[in-house]
Amino acid sequence: MNKNQKLIIGIIALTIGLICTYLLSPEVREKDNMQREIAEKIIRFHVRANSDSDEDQALKLVVKDKVVDYLSESMKSSDSKKDSANYINTHIDEIIKIAEDAIKEEGYNYSVNAYMTKEFFPTKTYGDVTIPCGEYDAFRIDIGETSGQNWWCILYPPLCFVDGSYGIATDESKTLLKNILDEDEFEYISNMSSSEIGFDFKFLHIFD
Repeated sequence: MNKNQKLIIGIIALTIGLICTYLLSPEVREKDNMQREIAEKIIRFHVRANSDSDEDQALKLVVKDKVVDYLSESMKSSDSKKDSANYINTHIDEIIKIAEDAIKEEGYNYSVNAYMTKEFFPTKTYGDVTIPCGEYDAFRIDIGETSGQNWWCILYPPLCFVDGSYGIATDESKTLLKNILDEDEFEYISNMSSSEIGFDFKFLHIFD
């Protein structure tokens, strides 16, 4: 090994050491713990399109609308994350049928799969509310080859059902979040910027 190679290895080792020191700091770990506590109270909804073609992306939104319309009515009595997850798990076949019918009505014959899972979500900002990236329980619908861009929202609390919640947190959606988060958690998602949250958690989860 020549001197240049040793120097490069030394620089890489030093860089990794500095990053690890930063990510293991109490402040960053506190943020990570906060994200995990928030995630324990939330269910995300995730629809994966067949492809990125204009037609498949439009179809994804049709399926999303049909399923959200169904869930908004049928899950009115669900007042906890557990109740919401149980309802979804016991009505998977019905939800798949709704998605399949929507796809056939649009003239396509893609397969549909739906299931509860746990997966990593990027940071998502709804106006002045930012949901940190990290692992969340999620209800996912896969359409066809699932190679297209995704669509997602928060299924519990039911922000998917609140007008305007796709791009901005309305007063009603904030109230829904306040009802399940404690004061520190709600203050955290209200005051943190998406870039600040995203930087910390992307690196932290890579090292985890």
